[in-house]
Amino acid sequence: MSASDPAGTAGPKLFTPFTLRGLTLPNRLVVSPMCQYSADEGLTTDWHTVHLGQMAVSGAGLLIIEATAVEPIGRITPGCVGLWDDATEAALARTLAAIRPLSTMPIGIQLGHAGRKASSARPWEGGAQVPLDAGGWLAVAPSAVPHAEHELAPRALDEADLEALLARFADSTRRAARLGLQAIELHAAHGYLLHEFLSPISNRRTDRWGGSLENRMRFPLAAFDAMRAAWPSDRPLGVRVSSTDWVEGGWDIEQTVAFARALAARGCDWIDASSGGVSPKQSIPIGPGYQVPFAARLKAELDIPVIAVGLVTEPAQAEAIVADGQADLVALARGLLWNPRWPWHAAAALGASVRAPEQYWRAQPREFKDVFGEIRVGQR
Repeated sequence: MSASDPAGTAGPKLFTPFTLRGLTLPNRLVVSPMCQYSADEGLTTDWHTVHLGQMAVSGAGLLIIEATAVEPIGRITPGCVGLWDDATEAALARTLAAIRPLSTMPIGIQLGHAGRKASSARPWEGGAQVPLDAGGWLAVAPSAVPHAEHELAPRALDEADLEALLARFADSTRRAARLGLQAIELHAAHGYLLHEFLSPISNRRTDRWGGSLENRMRFPLAAFDAMRAAWPSDRPLGVRVSSTDWVEGGWDIEQTVAFARALAARGCDWIDASSGGVSPKQSIPIGPGYQVPFAARLKAELDIPVIAVGLVTEPAQAEAIVADGQADLVALARGLLWNPRWPWHAAAALGASVRAPEQYWRAQPREFKDVFGEIRVGQR
């Protein structure tokens, strides 16, 4: 579904509204999904209230909750969030109830499945695969090929498994709708399950789910279709992709364009253009905005909104990405962890304004007195 871009709006384009289906964002900055590895058996905790509360008052246009598993074995780590039953739904409802009164920022969620990268230790615990006798679990994947050679091979999914997984994606989507979440991003990147189906590095199947590009796209597209059917028609549903595996013979930008085109035909509302994650053999030329060219390629070839990500750290850099038409929105993650007020400072630097809590209105320096918009309270 196409997005609207109000014409003639003065000021930096980064701080103009953007509409995705029935949802209008106040600006083009997105709080990217950021795993916190702090859930309790899939349940959100007080940490999520604090973390998401900070992000909700950051001044961005959209907040997307971290990668959330559609079943317990789909968690990346034992500390990852889930939305697979009444208990996980109730926990997230409590978190949202604490956050929503603080901010009018739209809130979405990223749903996914870790596939063969599941059962990993938290990053600060080393990140290695957790053995079965130490609390780990057997991962599942398109093929019985481990992510790293020393790891336990995952179990290859059969037809019954795939049918059950599609039902789980749909069920989690319905739970997100009941929670009043306003957008969903389907995670098909970073070497997790749906990306594993797409990439010939991880998908060695010889049935209808593997081999040709059409076959490798089949299950991710089926997951999207199941979610779109379960999601209210006025709420946007986008997809995060890895634009390339950064490995010769793997998934690449040409295949990504084909996948994005198929998604657009099914009513996808945006493509979030990330990269990598499917193989430890990847070689990534990391630098400022290193993934933006992928977003620009998708933007140039497809009629679908595109989100740019990856080492976007400066306000002028983010403004140039949207002003030059390389992408429609810019998502930040690490930059917002380092500086949760990044959108405030970007608005000040670019001569724009953002929404901020009334409790913080007196924080704006005199030289940036309009960064929070018109303030109509007396000073004492």
